[in-house]
Amino acid sequence: MDSQSNVQRAAPFRLLRDHFSTSNPFPILEQLRSLGPVVQAPSSSSDHNVWVVTRLKEAVDVLKDHKRFTVDSTIFDPQAAIQRQTEIDRTRPIFVQRSMINVDEPDHRRLRGLVSKAFTPRYIASLRPAIQQIADELLDRVQDQGKMDLVHDYGYPLPITVISDMLDVPVHMREQIRRWSEGLVDNAPGEEHRIRVQSFSDYIIELVAEKRKHPGDDLTSQLIQLEDEGDHLSEIELFSMIGLLVFAGHETTSNLISIGTLTLLDHPDQLQRLQADPSLIPSAIEELLRFNGPVLMPAPRWVVADTELAGQQLKKGDILMTVLASADRDEQQFTNPDELDIARSLNRHIAFGQGIHVCLGAPLARLEGDIAFTTLLRRMPDLQLAIPRDEVKWRDNITLRGLLRLPVTF
Repeated sequence: MDSQSNVQRAAPFRLLRDHFSTSNPFPILEQLRSLGPVVQAPSSSSDHNVWVVTRLKEAVDVLKDHKRFTVDSTIFDPQAAIQRQTEIDRTRPIFVQRSMINVDEPDHRRLRGLVSKAFTPRYIASLRPAIQQIADELLDRVQDQGKMDLVHDYGYPLPITVISDMLDVPVHMREQIRRWSEGLVDNAPGEEHRIRVQSFSDYIIELVAEKRKHPGDDLTSQLIQLEDEGDHLSEIELFSMIGLLVFAGHETTSNLISIGTLTLLDHPDQLQRLQADPSLIPSAIEELLRFNGPVLMPAPRWVVADTELAGQQLKKGDILMTVLASADRDEQQFTNPDELDIARSLNRHIAFGQGIHVCLGAPLARLEGDIAFTTLLRRMPDLQLAIPRDEVKWRDNITLRGLLRLPVTF
């Protein structure tokens, strides 16, 4: 769609459905912003309106205001709320059943507080030598080959190794977790997806059972101990929390590394600047997250009671889809938002979310990204794409964006 009149006639979800490109969603997101900061979308499968939040200010308002906009849809259904607290639903990924990503206060504070002790700044900083060793070992394996698939050989195994070591997931299970994770975010047929969901959930339950028999000083054992104390963590919360840490602990960081590398290869002037001045890597990571982050939008929010947002009248039960990737290119908030600037100052992106649900693992992801990019650019200064640019394949998922593979030479 090229003309403004066509944009105005098009419904937001129709734009996303008919014209969305996983590899380059930004032209469509720009058109959505032109329709307004909060745009109503038609919904034939719901009794409530669906709204798309496109600009930074309104996105921050929604993400920070959990009293008006909740992640917990069960507040409208008491029976569903009871089931969520007591029953494992084998048709849904275990990490979205009763974890901190889909509850608000006071349960959110309690659940997040239990794991935040393992993500203190001091502890995260202490992981640097171990993460550096992992990065070097991964590149040692391919150094003499002169080529690798950056997704499979580097971007994925680095964060999955880190979080698996923290949770004491056995080495032989990490490749299987990768396959399950890919299955949870792709658009596989219904039965195939159901089998992957159930297999992942069954493994988390199995891991907990094994750590009950043989506890250690790992995070899984620590969470089990809290559950055994009886006043902090229920069994279903335990399963959901560990499942969330396994999945979220590697999924977005691996995509940050691979998408970030591709973005730098697409902008050779910025890549050369970064190679010449590695001290820019921390700011480069923030810019890569803003410019081409791995999460298009977080969990939807439900309107708790009739309210107003950006001049739009929202009704109780309406659904809000907050598009982080659009907000982070908001022309009203960023200078030249469609340009990559690894030294960008005042970069107030929301790629990690905002409010109480801001990503708990953000400091770990930043550290892993820092080490991953520093090590890659230092050891492989002649990094180049090994296939034509138009042959780079993306996963078929508009929410959690990632590359299927990224062959490179060096």
